[in-house]
Amino acid sequence: MGVSSFYHIKMKNSFIVFGLVFFSFYSCQQKTKKAVNSASAPITIKWADNISGDFSFTKNWSYKEGIYLNDYGQLSCDGLCPPEIDALKDSTGRIYENSLHAFYKIIDTAHQAHSIQCEAWYYEWAGTDFIETIRKSDDSTICNTASGIATHCSLHLDIIKDICSAEINLKSILPKGDTVFYCTDGHITIDKKLWKEGIMKAEFSFNFEHKENPEKPIYWKGKIYSKIRITG
Repeated sequence: MGVSSFYHIKMKNSFIVFGLVFFSFYSCQQKTKKAVNSASAPITIKWADNISGDFSFTKNWSYKEGIYLNDYGQLSCDGLCPPEIDALKDSTGRIYENSLHAFYKIIDTAHQAHSIQCEAWYYEWAGTDFIETIRKSDDSTICNTASGIATHCSLHLDIIKDICSAEINLKSILPKGDTVFYCTDGHITIDKKLWKEGIMKAEFSFNFEHKENPEKPIYWKGKIYSKIRITG
């Protein structure tokens, strides 16, 4: 084999290797981009050593939605409750004494510490005190606020490394009313030390696109203090 042919083959192999490396890098980048909702503006996270401000809302607690104290001093359930509890109560709503243990095995009456303090304007929103934070991998965490009887929308955050995307998901009571609104701009600051310890302490403010009525801004802002649950 001549020097020229050898050089040609060597250069060809080099281009192939370069192409494979470039393709691998590009694919990795594309997967990262796809992981963050492309319809929402990517918000760069500000990592802080400490976040000042009033986070005293974490001292407040509530029962699970629908849990209330009945006229007999018993914790009972009203609204979206399992149908099997009906047989454990009389016609006035009093829980039979011999059914209390069975009733509380079905109904969760534990105190739930508030994990978010926020304000928003959005369709079918009446407030929320809870947000669930789940770490799917070292680089990926998702957050969802709780919906309920009066609040039918949920704020969803998708955090990948230093980027956060936000959207609002509406599960409407109106026919064909379900929709998603995507973040256009905003900011979020997260306590870096607590994040590493498994707690999300954050302050945020997001704005969302409102095609139906551009003059009426959609926003969601507040503070989060939530224990991060790990899956996988």
